[in-house]
Amino acid sequence: MGNKINPNGFRLGITRGWNSRWYAGKKTYAKLLAEDEKIRNLVGKQLAAAGLARIEIERAGQQVNVIISAAKPGIVIGKGGDSIKKLRTDIEKLVSAGTVAVNVAEIPNPNTSAPLVALRIAEQIERRFAFRRAMKQAAQRVMESGARGVKVVLAGRLGGAEQARSEKVLEGRVPLHTLRADIDYGTALARTSYGIIGIKVLVFNGEIIGGKTETVQRPARPGAERRPEGGERPNRRRPTARRRTGGE
Repeated sequence: MGNKINPNGFRLGITRGWNSRWYAGKKTYAKLLAEDEKIRNLVGKQLAAAGLARIEIERAGQQVNVIISAAKPGIVIGKGGDSIKKLRTDIEKLVSAGTVAVNVAEIPNPNTSAPLVALRIAEQIERRFAFRRAMKQAAQRVMESGARGVKVVLAGRLGGAEQARSEKVLEGRVPLHTLRADIDYGTALARTSYGIIGIKVLVFNGEIIGGKTETVQRPARPGAERRPEGGERPNRRRPTARRRTGGE
């Protein structure tokens, strides 16, 4: 898979589902698509501090169901449910017809959610953290949380440099071409005084086989030597012959 292909769109219908689940004809499709975009912008603006990972929209008849996956569901609900009631009222103003229901889902492990990892790196860069340190710490937290691999890519005027460039950190393995690989993908923007820095995070959680995510141990290649228990590679160098001199 090339770097210009979105990992989520590449796996739609295979290991991932659609964030918008509804059907419409030619006359109403564009209108409903614009409504979905307005709903996502509204939720992202009002609940920026809740750690939003995913916003799903379902439509069935005159019912619009908005599912918000967040790391801090308490901020979404608010004290006594005030925040979620206000959010439902604002969404109803954007919807042309039908009733609106807002559901909240908690992210069990925020450290393995790529959008949340990207948001955390963006917050650190905006607070003038060293970008290399932020990348390495984020990758280390992801690996310690049980992920099989993580890839973090930053692009822009890193460190306030005059020329934009990109830096990346790779831990474990991230098989981009494997369709059954459970790869979570997220992006974020760090708005600094010297420009905007783009952040991409890819988290590999294992391979999905039979509807379950599990790690697959691939067999070793025939003839390949196994590494000993101490972790050292076998010495494959041939002994060098001593150079003879005239005095011997």
